[in-house]
Amino acid sequence: MRPATAEVHSIPMDRSSVRRRRPARLAPAGHAYSRFLPHQFLGLLGKTDVSDIRLGDNVETMMTVLFADIRGFTSLSESMTPRENFRFINSYLRQMEPALFRSRGIIDKYIGDAIMALFPTSADDAVRGAIGMLEALRRFNRTRRRSGEPSIRIGIGLNTGPAMAGAIGGPRRMETTVISDTVNLASRLESLTKTYGVPLLISEHVLNSLADSTAYDVRFVDRVRVRGKEQPQSLYEVFDADPPALRAAKRDTKDLFEEALAHYHFREIPAACRLLRRCLARCPGDRVARVYRDRCARYRESGVHEGTGEAGKSVPWGPTRRIGHALIDEQHRNLFASVNRFARAAGRAKTGAQIEEISAFLRRYVVEHFATEERCMLKARYPLLDVHRLQHARFARDFSILDAELRERLATHRIFLQFKIQLLVVDWLVNHTMKLDGHFGRYLAARGRGRAATRGGR
Repeated sequence: MRPATAEVHSIPMDRSSVRRRRPARLAPAGHAYSRFLPHQFLGLLGKTDVSDIRLGDNVETMMTVLFADIRGFTSLSESMTPRENFRFINSYLRQMEPALFRSRGIIDKYIGDAIMALFPTSADDAVRGAIGMLEALRRFNRTRRRSGEPSIRIGIGLNTGPAMAGAIGGPRRMETTVISDTVNLASRLESLTKTYGVPLLISEHVLNSLADSTAYDVRFVDRVRVRGKEQPQSLYEVFDADPPALRAAKRDTKDLFEEALAHYHFREIPAACRLLRRCLARCPGDRVARVYRDRCARYRESGVHEGTGEAGKSVPWGPTRRIGHALIDEQHRNLFASVNRFARAAGRAKTGAQIEEISAFLRRYVVEHFATEERCMLKARYPLLDVHRLQHARFARDFSILDAELRERLATHRIFLQFKIQLLVVDWLVNHTMKLDGHFGRYLAARGRGRAATRGGR
């Protein structure tokens, strides 16, 4: 394949548009090529033939990235010959592959025992694919136990965001791949499943991209600082694939568990310990609750708190949060100020009237701001407008639920509700502004440079 000028495409995050693309033609070797280069990836690049790909071809789109890895594979493989290793890996991957394909996933690469897969259609497809993998693993382990072989465990991490898919390499050797910090965070989440002893972690970006998060069993797990990220990231466990008894117990203790974690992150350790003891009494198999119980014990011994330290603090507006659109930036600045007032007022909880005043302002202001953003994006023909609309609608719905909870439970569950404000309102605002709105700002800047170059060439 000869190198050529890169073709750059921009594809909106529209599930129907992904389905409508005609299948790639894999000449000259027919469908044999699809075993090495998925035809869905060709479709992403707007190609119908492998020979059409040129070095540097790329497309930017929203997608969910999945990383999966076998736990303890190094020690497991040491007990096998190289031939047995290959046989084991292939038998495992044969079980995982159908679950990903059924959910419209694209297997980007196998990295030894690890899998990297892409879901350009929706975050829901990715979550369903991950759950399907864990269900397939349960069947695979039953077969292994019947043969006298040990069961295996895997960890899966999911993250959603803008990503560049394309061809990289040199004139003699190139490959298709995806490049983005979205990929880096997905890989980090997969690694963190070992820390919490759970098989499936998703980022807040995945949670905010789901059509209906209540369709899954999801609970908050932790906040972590990731290299290169200014704002801490929230992690969530999806436990749909847990054994039935454990899944039911986690459902039963979900509010108790999340309230315990809220007290821990606000450094109210005695309250966190009491709630965690109650949680573990009802759900002794809850590994994350045990992780936090041990953190509380270490805090009492050393005084070292293993949280991010930002719970309850204001998130300042600054130049790094600007996207370069005067009206939207001014609205964002005002919105940040209101959200910080909202969080502080909930923390003091001196008067319900103050909470209601700020809450009413936010309800009205968010609607107006979202409408302004969407009009600007429509006028600019921004390809990810549908993604913003989905997240705006999701936030409005969740904020309405939180608003009702504040009126009903603020007097008795102040810390818990203040932490929910942190997770829903502050986190969503900062990350949506920095990531997706920031992407819109870069899109506007690129259009401006393109127009300037066109005028200069006349």
